[in-house]
Amino acid sequence: MSRIGRKPISLPQGVEVTVDGNLVAVKGPKGSLAQVIPEGITIVKEDGNILVNRPDDTKMLRSYHGLTRSLVANMVEGVSNGFEKKLELVGVGYRAQLQGEKLVINIGFSHPVEIDPPEGIQFEVPAVTKITVKGIDKQLVGNTAAHIRAIRKPEPYKGKGIKYENEVIRRKAGGK
Repeated sequence: MSRIGRKPISLPQGVEVTVDGNLVAVKGPKGSLAQVIPEGITIVKEDGNILVNRPDDTKMLRSYHGLTRSLVANMVEGVSNGFEKKLELVGVGYRAQLQGEKLVINIGFSHPVEIDPPEGIQFEVPAVTKITVKGIDKQLVGNTAAHIRAIRKPEPYKGKGIKYENEVIRRKAGGK
């Protein structure tokens, strides 16, 4: 049995889960999310917990069991607390700012890079070299942060570029 899949998901106060066939909808104080679950996986609500079950041990259902539990747990976490990724700009003259909802980054190109937030994502710029990506959908937050980082990845010689807050960049020695 899947170690992840058999763990119950506890529902925080104010979070509602509705299961309609293969569609799981989670509604909470920060918003609502919906996810289609694979055929054969069942979701049961009982006394403040959600259990993800599978009818048999076929290879496909075993592989979907833990995945489905993680997706539902991330939806519950997202609508109650939300997710965030923090990025840092490392380099002389590298800076970020908000213009309305739009994020504008000066990263050493001949032009500033403008990024419109996808629906459900908010950008924050607590300092000129720090960017915070916030939202309720974990996958969308991670993809948006990765898209921003891909504009200029950190290079291994001086470490210049856009990096995650706790990312360690392996440095190379300069030319000798």
